[in-house]
This record gives sequence, structure tokens and C-alpha cells, in this order.
Amino acid sequence: ISQGIPVVLLLHELSENEGDWSILPALPGLFAAYGRSASWFFFMAEETAVILSALLVVLSRYPEWFLGKRLHDNKASIIHHYAFSEDPASFGYPDPAAGWAVSVPLCQRLSERVQHENLRSDFTIDLPHEIALYIWEGGNGPELTAVPEFCTQPSDNCATTFTTYLPDCGPPVSKSKVFVAVKTCERFQSERVPVVKATWEKSAGLLEYYSDVIDASIPTVSLGVPNTDRGHCGKTFAIVRRFWSQAATKADWLLIVDDDTLISLPRLRRLLRCYDPEEAVSLGERYGFGLMQGGYSYTTGGAGMVLSRTAVSRLLSSGCGCYSDDAPDDMVLGRCFTFLRVPIIHNPLFHQAQPEDYAEELSSLKHAISFHKHWNTDPVTVYRQWLHDTDPRDESRQQEKDGRFIIII
Repeated sequence: ISQGIPVVLLLHELSENEGDWSILPALPGLFAAYGRSASWFFFMAEETAVILSALLVVLSRYPEWFLGKRLHDNKASIIHHYAFSEDPASFGYPDPAAGWAVSVPLCQRLSERVQHENLRSDFTIDLPHEIALYIWEGGNGPELTAVPEFCTQPSDNCATTFTTYLPDCGPPVSKSKVFVAVKTCERFQSERVPVVKATWEKSAGLLEYYSDVIDASIPTVSLGVPNTDRGHCGKTFAIVRRFWSQAATKADWLLIVDDDTLISLPRLRRLLRCYDPEEAVSLGERYGFGLMQGGYSYTTGGAGMVLSRTAVSRLLSSGCGCYSDDAPDDMVLGRCFTFLRVPIIHNPLFHQAQPEDYAEELSSLKHAISFHKHWNTDPVTVYRQWLHDTDPRDESRQQEKDGRFIIII
């Protein structure tokens, strides 16, 4: 296109700041470095493909804007704190798979706000929605402008397209390489464990149920940690220690889930083929706490927390642990891993909530790995509709090539 090569940046390489993945902490540095030479900042997912000439044509049509493929909630959603509950469809946010763009003048204003204002929440939970809310600024800033050329399904005139969040990295890891730990308790095990057994347990090679009581009919293992109403840090760290100490269990990966987590283990095993268990890895749905103030990231417990054996080794040898048995286990693990510089890797196929809590067109729903909670739903039906692959050959047909995670400016 007879123009210079665009500047391509990888978010994880921008700085030592753990919070750069949440975009807002990175904006002042991006604007300072590129604000004088660029007109737009374009953010994209690892698997998004760009037709650069078409993207330039699209961007030339807009002045100072916030652009993307528009998603909206179908109902008031817990993951968005029931925002716009009277009319959830009235607020739009971008699908990261299609890419989204912020003009440089808008980035300048956002950068100044970031440096002089405190965020309303310490938590980063659903990045696209929270970015859109921040830009909208309670009605004082621009809403997302829907751009039809930002696509997740190929069609005419697309400037971007999307492949899959479940890349083809070779054959899935074997069942014997993944140890599954299910957290349950006497209060819920009679209700929830039968759901696990009726759905995804049969896909597991190595699995144990951990409760506060021993029930031979399941069977459950008691770790000597009393059940707590919330947090469960004591139980989780006991699970981690048991996984490491069991001489007979030499699995490469530890998966920790709640008893009301629904998960596709075949899809997870395909994903794990993309990672090296000899490296320290923490994988799942990434949230953040206090990222603007040098906080930490963590993988959400309900969506499933995946740890490599090497990560478990580093965690236990560090001495990092719970400040109480009912501390939030996922956040404590995240704090420990951040301190140990263990990568906390996000994959959007893990979901902390139920399918109906997400926009229908969200790209991560197509090949979801997990969902969480049984509230007001039939979990067996949810599993069969969203997570069960009826024909094993379908998995190989769904595998597509991976891309690179880039920001183009």
C-alpha cells in the first residue's frame, strides 16, 4: 500500500507493569510514545487478522471516535454489576475478537484522566465493558460507534476477521497429564456432585472430590480443613500440597474447580497442548485487583484455575500462602504468583458466569471451556448445549491456526 510499516506492539512487552493488559494503565505511555506520530490506536486479540488497506479506509471515515463491533447485554448481567438494568441493550461495548480503535485525541483525554482520577472500582473483571464505560464517562464521553467492517465472521468488506480462541497446537495432552480437583462440601455435595458425574466427570482421567466430610459413595477426600462460607483458601492450598506430595500422581497440570463449575475437559486438553508444563504457568479467566496502583492479576476460581506442576513447585517452595482459611483462594494465588513473576495467562474461553450472562455474539462462547453457577438453570442442559462435543471428530475440524497478539498503531 506504499506506506510505512505500522508500529506493532505486544501488550505484555510494553513495560514491567502487571496491569498493562487492562489497557488503561498503558494509555499514558502509549500516548507519550506515539501520540505525535499516530492517528489511531487499534487493539486486537491474538487470533484477529487485519486487512490493513481496508482498515485504513475505515479509519479515514471517522474523526475522534471509539470504534468497534458492538455487543450489548441481553439482560442485566452480574458480570457487569447489573449496569443499565432497565435497558441492557442501550449500552454497547466492543467484541475484542473483532478489534477496536481509539483515536489519538481521545486517547490523550483518557490518558489525562487516568493520571489524575481514581477508578471507581479496584477490580478489573470484564475489560471490554469496563473500557467502554470509562470512555463513555457517565454520558460525557463518546459511546462506541459500531463499525460493520470490524468482523468476527468473514464477509464482504471486512477489515478484520477472527479465527478461534482454541488454536491448533497439535494433539491434545493425554487424560493422565491433567489432575482435576473438585472443591465441594457436605452442604452441597449431594446436590452438585451428581451434576458433575452426569456431565463432565467421564472425560477426566484423574479426579478427586475434596470435602469437609468423607463420603465413600462419591468418594470424597477430607483434607482436615473445615468448610468456610467463602474464600476457601485453606482448602485450595491443601489441595495444592496434596497434588505435589502424591508420588503416584505425576500429572503435568492441576485443574481446580468448584462443584458448580461446568467444564469441557477435551477442549481444555487441546488448549493445554499450547503450553509447556516445564514452565511456570497459571491459566484461566484473568481478573485484576488494584492494577492502577501496582496490584495483581488472578484467575477466577469458578471458571477453573489451571496450574502447571512447575508453578505448583514454585508456589510451595516460596512459602507464600493464606492469611486465613476463608481468604479468597483465587486472589491469594494471584498475589503469590504475581510476586513470584509466574505468568497469569488469560484465555476468554473460561467463564466465571453462566452463558446467559454474556452477549449472544461474544466470540468466546462458541468453543467455551467452562461456565459457572447453577442458579435458576438446568446445569445438565447447559453442559449439553454449550460444552459437550457429540462427535470427537468435530474437535479436529474446529481446530484452526493461531495468530499473534498485537496492537497496531
